[in-house]
Amino acid sequence: MPDRRTYTTIDAHAGGEPLRLLTSEAPVLSAPTMAARRFELLEHHDHIRRALLFEPRGHSDMYGAIFSDPVSPGADYGVNFLTNEGYSTMCGHGIIALTTILAETGRHPTDGKSARIVYDTPAGVVTATAEIEDGRVMRSAFENVPAARIAKDLEITLESGRTIDVDVVWGGAFYALVTASALDVAIGPQNVGASIRAGMDVKRATMRAMSVMHPFDPDLNGLYGSILTGPPSSDAADGRNIVIFADGEVDRSPCGTGTSARLAALYADGEIGAGEMYRHESVTGSVFTGQVLGETTFGDHLAVMTEIGGRAFITGFNQFIVEQDDPFGAGFLLRH
Repeated sequence: MPDRRTYTTIDAHAGGEPLRLLTSEAPVLSAPTMAARRFELLEHHDHIRRALLFEPRGHSDMYGAIFSDPVSPGADYGVNFLTNEGYSTMCGHGIIALTTILAETGRHPTDGKSARIVYDTPAGVVTATAEIEDGRVMRSAFENVPAARIAKDLEITLESGRTIDVDVVWGGAFYALVTASALDVAIGPQNVGASIRAGMDVKRATMRAMSVMHPFDPDLNGLYGSILTGPPSSDAADGRNIVIFADGEVDRSPCGTGTSARLAALYADGEIGAGEMYRHESVTGSVFTGQVLGETTFGDHLAVMTEIGGRAFITGFNQFIVEQDDPFGAGFLLRH
């Protein structure tokens, strides 16, 4: 029908965090880099993000992905990730979920036991692997872009006037890293509202205190979110976090880029060594594993190569309709 637009998607989650992959009506992108394509999507195709992520088809914490042709040699897919605020620079849980979707639906070839998929993301090239049993992906892992701490013990002033110290870290996106106890917040589902307020307070204060700059690509500048850390809830993990990103979104998973960034800080402080497995717990209790593979550089900063792993599950094959005369069809949000 001429007054109706139809989108199909495959939905999944990794560690509880959703991922909605657009499988029809994908725009043809022509910008020369994946980072520049973030702005191309924003300027020319943002109605797709709003329709798929916002209410009444989504919610304020929904997350999405759009494939395009890759730019970098050797990559299988170009991918941009969608948030309630816009388009992120990289997404670890999204890579884990996409790898599961592609392998389990036969959209990417496998040998029945494993698959290797190379993604071209705005932050750089990311290589993922899948471990497959009886057609199911039992674990996905990816070797991330270099992760680094770019500022240690940066003093910031919160809205209350109180000052605290944070680290600024990169793991494919920039975060302010801080202990939850410094904010008088306990990590847990019952404290999500307080965590959002504290995380956004930290994000705004960090942005006031420092211009967060990528050493090579100005299209990747800017602070994405806050990582609030704390002790694990059980012996099944080594640490816990809640990540508040974009416009107050809450990551239900341990966050792949956030885990990578935290590993960089732990390594820089001598709290973890190369090859040591780190089990990172989320606010929902899900766990990603991470390890430092070796050292590299990120501009003038010491950096590490990391591998992050977890499991994802397909949750639906969907067809969404946008009626031209629907007053709420373009999407809206009611926040927390």
